[in-house]
Amino acid sequence: MDDYAGGLAIHPMDQFVVSPLFGHGDVGMFTITNATLWMALSVLCVIALMVWGTRGRAVIPSRSQSIAELAYGFVRGMVEDVAGKDALPYFPYIFTLFLYILFANFLGLFPTSFTTTSHIAVTAILAMAVFLTVTVIGFVKNGIGFLSLFWVSSAPLVLRPVLAIIELISYFVRPVSHSIRLAGNIMAGHAVLKVFAGFAGALGLAGIAPIIGIVAIYGLEVLVAAIQAYVFTILTCVYLKDALHPAH
Repeated sequence: MDDYAGGLAIHPMDQFVVSPLFGHGDVGMFTITNATLWMALSVLCVIALMVWGTRGRAVIPSRSQSIAELAYGFVRGMVEDVAGKDALPYFPYIFTLFLYILFANFLGLFPTSFTTTSHIAVTAILAMAVFLTVTVIGFVKNGIGFLSLFWVSSAPLVLRPVLAIIELISYFVRPVSHSIRLAGNIMAGHAVLKVFAGFAGALGLAGIAPIIGIVAIYGLEVLVAAIQAYVFTILTCVYLKDALHPAH
């Protein structure tokens, strides 16, 4: 927030700027940036929970082991319920995706932090990895029969070619919607928080209303952080189910 031409200027998108972690200048291919730092912290959090937090393997689990076991059971149940038991060999990949996105979302809620999942460059890579993985699995498991995913055999014959084109387009749009949904929700919430914070700072003692709004939105953002990790993961399970069982 700053004063500009005698008025109030709030820049909610400044928090999403990728900048060098050390020094100043342009961001190159091998530049260590604030995004690099917070992605690394997300990975370290996953390792800390699943390796350090469960190192005791206690019959009566510690708090960290309980959290790890609950997360494990939750995602395993999701994979089995949505994609079937034959999808369980791919559970480690889906579980890693869930934990990484969850920690990246939650770390982004800390003041002065950087939310990596608010960037389409990050979420697009995650979505493309899912898209390519399930496509390869579909052809490896079913061969040319994977193409039956696009042929709606239950529809009238005259409509099947049209529906096949629609199914094909919707299939290739998957990584776009998969990535934008996560990045858009996270970015929108953080931008609104920044706007309310700017109003609260400008109003001084009269900023109680924006502060109440910030608290409410922050609580909503905590919920969104968890829900978006869940949505990304369950959509991955749905896509995996289509790859394993392509027939309509």
